[in-house]
Amino acid sequence: MKTDVSSLTESTDHKILLRIDNQHVRQWLADVIKLCQPDKIVLCDGSEREKDQLLARGVEDGTFIRLNAKKLPGCYLHRSNPNDVARMEQCTYICTPTKTMAGPTNNWMESREGYQKLSALFNGCMRGRTMYVLPFVMGPIGAPLAKVGVQVTDSIYVAVSMGIMTRMGRVALEALGDSNEFTRCLHSVAECNPDKRYICHFPLDNTVWSVGSGYGGNALLGKKCLALRIASYLGYQQGWMAEHMLISGVREPSGRKNYIAAAFPSACGKTNFAMLIPPESYKLAGWQITTIGDDIAWLWVDEKTGKLRAINPEAGYFGVLPGTNWQTNANAMHTMAHDTLYTNVALLPDGDVWWEGKTDTLPAHALDWTGKPWTPDSPHKAAHPNSRFTAPMANNPVLDPAANDPDGVPVTAIVFGGRRTTTIPVVYQAFNWSYGVYAGATLGSETTAAAAGKVGVVRRDPMAMLPFIGYNIADYFTHWFRMHRRMTDCPPIFHVNWFRKNQHGVYVWPGYGENIRIVEWIIKRAHGEAYGIESLLGWMPRLGDINLEGLKINPAEFAAVQQVDKELLRAELLAADELFLKLGGDLPKEMIFLRELMVSQL
Repeated sequence: MKTDVSSLTESTDHKILLRIDNQHVRQWLADVIKLCQPDKIVLCDGSEREKDQLLARGVEDGTFIRLNAKKLPGCYLHRSNPNDVARMEQCTYICTPTKTMAGPTNNWMESREGYQKLSALFNGCMRGRTMYVLPFVMGPIGAPLAKVGVQVTDSIYVAVSMGIMTRMGRVALEALGDSNEFTRCLHSVAECNPDKRYICHFPLDNTVWSVGSGYGGNALLGKKCLALRIASYLGYQQGWMAEHMLISGVREPSGRKNYIAAAFPSACGKTNFAMLIPPESYKLAGWQITTIGDDIAWLWVDEKTGKLRAINPEAGYFGVLPGTNWQTNANAMHTMAHDTLYTNVALLPDGDVWWEGKTDTLPAHALDWTGKPWTPDSPHKAAHPNSRFTAPMANNPVLDPAANDPDGVPVTAIVFGGRRTTTIPVVYQAFNWSYGVYAGATLGSETTAAAAGKVGVVRRDPMAMLPFIGYNIADYFTHWFRMHRRMTDCPPIFHVNWFRKNQHGVYVWPGYGENIRIVEWIIKRAHGEAYGIESLLGWMPRLGDINLEGLKINPAEFAAVQQVDKELLRAELLAADELFLKLGGDLPKEMIFLRELMVSQL
């Protein structure tokens, strides 16, 4: 039953609804206000003045700690609840009328049950609290794929973070106009109780309800929830794709500009790839790397050219901190040097922050990520392994000029990659689109701290999207093949593995900025300008095709980590069957054919 909007305008706070012209938004907010019963309502406009006010209020109530203004101007520290430090996939649901629509890889809840269960948790949850109303846009303003959402939250941390990560405020309401096509995002930290924590997606209703968590991926509903889970279903319906991909611009010495869309599971180097700094020899030669996005890409086929184009729907970065430093990712360090939120890092006595891997020298004293005293002799880490920074993309010194272009950028190549210490070579190119889809669908990666659970276990993560596909995974695979049929000039697909180790357990490939040596071969292959030799997996560079000049690795060592062991590959194929068996008869026929073809080659 709909709430009478006029009955809510008697209170001064509720008169804020009158500032919203869209009747659909007003009606939805009226229903939400009646359910959550906040003491106060703030309609956020996304201005710098408002951000300063929210930060000041957050400092007063202990949500934020103001950091050293000289070392980190405009920066603040936030500590999340110790039981709320990562995405909780076991608490994440796709809510549809039937389980088939959600598929075998998603947690499923029947739609009516989901609304009923969460309505009980939301009922009165904002008594004594402030409700923040956050209209926002995902994607550059004016982009064909740009989507409007409205998030309601009782978290000032979420309000500030959404202002960084999205185009938030009046601009969103202007983009929406009178339309009813907006994503309804309802969030409350509530008790922050893991036993009452639910992140529920209702793709048929374009709705997300999240309760019991204040952590980024569970609470910033424009990010993984809208930009991937809901958007992936919208893309399936409307003929485009929402993918867990960075978009990086690569300018060659000739001046030719390329754009690579690359999919990696969380904490496997997406931000490092997106902000890659070429080694000095490549810089002098004229190579330049720029960033469109570091985490999510929306892709569609240009009807005029038949080529794939892409935009980054986000306006900021929510990056992993451990291991990030001036040597591994100087651009990320520049990006977070001002106007940034740090989450779950150590606080130094001088108001600076620290995390494992930031410096070779450990601080003598600090407050750890929970606020307790820490020294190098402490048995636990100073920063949480999944500690994060939230920074505007405008801070990035290598932001691509086309980052806000509503027309997006043409995709030169697609790259998949995971964290594998054995089996998978450093680089290979799929024979064709179908092989590339198979490589992405069988992507395996050793788990990290970005998601709750055991670390170091090889997990199948198709297209790095397993936790983020908002509908049946069989239909998702089919959609990849369907998208190919829409293209007349499709980008080649590659697979990389920066984490291959030798027989002594030592990483062989240096990674980080040196990855441009692999990117160089990828780009040349995409333009038909480099050789490749046939292997069981696809086309591989010849021994001399990768520039190793100046590296400690010699050609023989590189050749060793490019080798494909038949027995290990056979085991890899069998391991992938665990996912395929879940799909049963729903597995696309192309996938069945390609698997049988690879088995026959072995």
